[in-house]
Amino acid sequence: MIADLKPYAEYKESGLPWLGQVPGHWGIRRLKSHLLRNDAGVWGTAFDEQGTAVLRSTEQSVDGAWRIVHPARLLLSESQKNSALLDVGDLVVTKSSGSALHIGKTSLVTPRVAEMKCCFSNFMQRLRVSNNVSPIFAWILLNSRVAREQFVYQTTTTTGLGNLTGTILGNCTFSFPPLDEQAAIVRFLDWANGRLDRAIRAKRKVITLLNEQKQAIIHRAVTRGLDPSVPLKPSGIPWLGDIPQHWGIVRNMALFAHRVEAGVAGLPVFQVSLRSGITAEDLDQFGRPKKLITDTTKYKRIYRGDIAYNTMRMWQGAVGVSPSDGLVSPAYVVLSPRGGTCPDFYDFIFHTDIYKQQVNRQSTGIVSDRNRLYWDSFKQMPSVALPSSEQEAIVAFIYSQTSGLNAARARLEREIDLLREYRTRIVADVVTGKLDVREAAAQLPDEAAPDTSAELAGEMLDDAGNLDEVEAEET
Repeated sequence: MIADLKPYAEYKESGLPWLGQVPGHWGIRRLKSHLLRNDAGVWGTAFDEQGTAVLRSTEQSVDGAWRIVHPARLLLSESQKNSALLDVGDLVVTKSSGSALHIGKTSLVTPRVAEMKCCFSNFMQRLRVSNNVSPIFAWILLNSRVAREQFVYQTTTTTGLGNLTGTILGNCTFSFPPLDEQAAIVRFLDWANGRLDRAIRAKRKVITLLNEQKQAIIHRAVTRGLDPSVPLKPSGIPWLGDIPQHWGIVRNMALFAHRVEAGVAGLPVFQVSLRSGITAEDLDQFGRPKKLITDTTKYKRIYRGDIAYNTMRMWQGAVGVSPSDGLVSPAYVVLSPRGGTCPDFYDFIFHTDIYKQQVNRQSTGIVSDRNRLYWDSFKQMPSVALPSSEQEAIVAFIYSQTSGLNAARARLEREIDLLREYRTRIVADVVTGKLDVREAAAQLPDEAAPDTSAELAGEMLDDAGNLDEVEAEET
């Protein structure tokens, strides 16, 4: 059905180079002409467990879905609560961020969100559309490529943050179809997104199975070794169980030293990713070449073969081995392997589920999902000790046994990326009138058109796994 879509019969010039031609019967308006409200959120005076839930940009995925887990609760005056109380159909836009991926992300207030009686923070803008615009259509439009690129282009930059204002948002220009056609567009995109989402979820299930198979290989190798005939003994560590008889148990301080050296000029900056380990940060958060670092002493020095972990994300696996000398964020802990310590072997251990669970138990903080693991706690944690030659043999075995799994996962992730790119293009083409979906929407049977837009706007998590992107913004 998607392949059969055709353009409209008649077009007109929009007068906007980035928009081009639009259907002849669509209106071209500034966003503010369709808004009943365009206002900023509230600051609040203090955190309070009994206070009002105030939603922030961290409660939004990069695609504009809600992911409300631990919303901030603030003390608000009655006037603040009344002015910023969210209602069904409101659109909440992130207007300040250090990441171009997050500038302009827009979430739709669903009945479930409205029942929370929540407000929104001052780094966000509330838009309430008039009766001649469907809130769901507006949500799709504002999260489309054509809108988000316009938002990034219009941002002003202060202290490293990109900023939008209510005035900038209101002056952004879009083409708007009649209300009944907006409903047809929403209906069609519900159906198309549902099909694409099912395909993506199916591929993600396969990736999950591949990851489980890989984890099983790694877990067995790093806790039992490669020779199944070797006698086992109790490790004395309940979560670890039995280990080969010739292995020992030591504290991490016996395996690693804490490296604390100020950065020096001329070295690349690395970041620790949940999915990719340590990688070079060649571009800034807006995709531009990084500016020259003027004060490298604010960074930590890391050497090739060192291990670095993000104190706040170690429990999720944000750890890796440095491929070369470089610089890392002061929010990271740098571990220098002592003699006889193979960093790749322990990197595999640190990524096992049982070890991440122990990291989570040893991490401390006010909020559970913001707990941090500092060196003083890490150094006391137990790990297995075995000959370096055996460590290296286990690393080689793991690489040989998981290379095919890694290749299969990479292929599936590329296919998912292509499906996402296809979805982005379809949405952009439909909401700008490049494709006419009216006839296709009318032919959709009710049972084949679930209201996926409401789910995406309300309760579903982003299928892209945006922890890396959120991490980059926070650290």
